[in-house]
Amino acid sequence: MGRRAVVTAATLPAVRGRLTAHAPLAPLVWFKSGGAAQWLFEPADADDLSAFLRDLDPAVPVMALGLGSNLIVRDGGVPGVVVRLGKPFATAAALDSSTLRCGGGASGILVSSTARDAGVAGLEFLRSIPGTVGGFVRMNGGAYGRETADVLVEAEVVMRDGARRTLPVANLRYTYRHSDLPAGAVVIGATFRGTPGAPDAIQAEMDRIAAAREASQPLRSKTGGSTFKNPDGHKAWQLVDAAGCRGMTLGGAQVSEKHTNFLLNTGTATSGEIEALGETVRKRVKAASGIELEWEIQRVGVPA
Repeated sequence: MGRRAVVTAATLPAVRGRLTAHAPLAPLVWFKSGGAAQWLFEPADADDLSAFLRDLDPAVPVMALGLGSNLIVRDGGVPGVVVRLGKPFATAAALDSSTLRCGGGASGILVSSTARDAGVAGLEFLRSIPGTVGGFVRMNGGAYGRETADVLVEAEVVMRDGARRTLPVANLRYTYRHSDLPAGAVVIGATFRGTPGAPDAIQAEMDRIAAAREASQPLRSKTGGSTFKNPDGHKAWQLVDAAGCRGMTLGGAQVSEKHTNFLLNTGTATSGEIEALGETVRKRVKAASGIELEWEIQRVGVPA
C-alpha cells in the first residue's frame, strides 16, 4: 500500500465547476443506499476536468459516476474524489447518416433517440441500458444481443494524470462487461457507428425493446440492474432461481420475484445488506450448480 493522501479543501486544485465535501451518494444511485463521497467534483467542461486531474495529488483515488445504475456504494462511503459529468457532457449529435458523437454524460435514452431522429439504426439497444456513455464505454454495456463493442468507433478519455486521449475501440480490449480502461480515467465522449435507417422503423425497435424490458424487469423498484454476469452457456437468473433464491430477503434487501438476477432495496436496506444478500446468492448457486457467479454490479467504497 502506498501513502494515503490527505484530501482537504486547501490541497485540492482550483476548479471552475463544483466541488462538494462529504457529498451523499445514495440520492445519486439507483439503489438509494450507501455513504458519501469524500469529495464530489462536477466539472464545468473537459478542460476543467483535465486541469483538476493533472494538478491533483496522484495518490488521491478518482472514480467516475454516471447514473449510478449498476453500482453498490458501500456504507462507509468513497474516499478521494468522485467525478460526476453533468449537463455540459450530456450531448449527442449526428455527424452523418451513420455516425453519432456523444458526451460522456449522455444517457442511453438521449443517444438512441438522437440516433432515431437522424435516421441512424443499430443503436436502439442503448435505449434499454440505464446508464451514461461513460459507463457503457468503461463496462462494455450491452442488452438484447448487442454491446458497446459492436458500435463504438473511438472514445475520448481524460486519463488520471489529466492527459486527454482519443482511444480507438481496439485499444479498450473489450470482453464481456469489461474494458482495459485504467482506473481513474474518465470517459468524456464517444463516437458510435450504426447504419442508415428509417426513423419510424428505429422507433418501432426501441418500443419493442422497452416493452420487453418492462415485462421482464423490476423497473419501478430501487435496484441495480443485472447483478451477476451470465456464465458461459448459462443465464444467471436461471441459476439463481434453480438455487431457490427467488424472493429471498436479508434485512431490507430482496432478490426480485420478477427477475431473479435483480436485487432490490425494499426501502430500508443498507448497502451492506444488499451486498451480503448477493454473496449469499453466490454461495447457494455454487452449492447447487458448482458454478461461481461473478458480480456484474460494481461495488465501490469502504464498508461501514
